[in-house]
Amino acid sequence: MSCELIIGGARSGKSRHAEMRAREDGREVVVIATAEALDHEMAVRIERHRRDRPEHWRTREAPRDLAGALAAEAAPGRVVLVDCLTLWLSNRMSGFDPTRQPHDADHLPELVAERRALLAVLPALPGRILMVSNEVGFGLVPETPLGRLFRDEAGRLNQEIAALADRVTLVVAGLPLALKGT
Repeated sequence: MSCELIIGGARSGKSRHAEMRAREDGREVVVIATAEALDHEMAVRIERHRRDRPEHWRTREAPRDLAGALAAEAAPGRVVLVDCLTLWLSNRMSGFDPTRQPHDADHLPELVAERRALLAVLPALPGRILMVSNEVGFGLVPETPLGRLFRDEAGRLNQEIAALADRVTLVVAGLPLALKGT
């Protein structure tokens, strides 16, 4: 397996960079999209991402079962581009109310199980995996308990994926900076 984590802030150019890396590879590309069009704004964003990608790239929607989608789509002659980990995390945390429940993810058994499944499947995957994620720790401390929990869990997930990845790239203002690997 070859795995690269591409991380950056909102609208930093990380998806565009991941798409460029996939194009340069030359192999078949499958995009695993984790976003759900739950409102008009998100539907517009999803459509913009679709238009930016080559038409021959296949897209698989996987808002929740990311480990299963990766296991099904990864192949020796293929690049799988996951866009994005933080949307997947948000989907997995949907419905959690930290004002009524303890403030840590250990009380989200489905999230814990899915994260473990993702971390277990990644090292065994064939082909090349490009994973896009938001760096949410550079901003302000979120005002709400759920926002703070999401920030904490996103940071933990990014650290765990980065530890497994062969390459980690930070994208800021459209400029990639290699943090790990060459």
